Amino acid sequence: MDANVRGASVQSLLDGATDEDLMERVSAGDRAAFAVLVRRHAARALALARRLGCGAGEDEDIVQEAMVRVWRAAERWNPDGGARFTTWFHRIVLNLCLDRRRRPAGLTLEEIAEPEAPERPAPQRIAERQTADLLSQALDGLPERQRAAVALCYYDDHTAAEAAAVMGVTTGAVEQMLTRARRALRGRLQTLGVMGAEWVP
Repeated sequence: MDANVRGASVQSLLDGATDEDLMERVSAGDRAAFAVLVRRHAARALALARRLGCGAGEDEDIVQEAMVRVWRAAERWNPDGGARFTTWFHRIVLNLCLDRRRRPAGLTLEEIAEPEAPERPAPQRIAERQTADLLSQALDGLPERQRAAVALCYYDDHTAAEAAAVMGVTTGAVEQMLTRARRALRGRLQTLGVMGAEWVP
């Protein structure tokens, strides 16, 4: 069999494999399987890190460190423990973000926002940016665990049960955190004068 054909069939096999099957291969040192995991999960992990308050550049560092930890811990990862790969991986991202947020840090060049392309009328862009900034401020004011619950459930589309597994708490605890977070966000946004704060998740 031609080497290119064989390589393509192996890649096709890896692309169709479950995360758990890929982790088995990664535990044996399979770099191609690891590359598939990275491609499959890096973008979602990056979005999660941003929602958890990690700024531009910092979020990429978090995801890179999380992937390094996946590679190093692959041999010890146990799919029979009940947790799916995504639950385990998102727990790593969550813990790294919480650790990073607890450290004092100054503003870096990477965190300075790029100017927006003038695709929409300036007043609309300004209003959207102000609303996004106010929501970000309100989210920053939440306790860490409530912020994590909001990020996992409302922005990363985890169910309450999945978020509970990531956070290491009960489903009921996540639901309580979400209720408190919604109440706090609505109150904070109304205090800041944001009209229509009822759209808060």
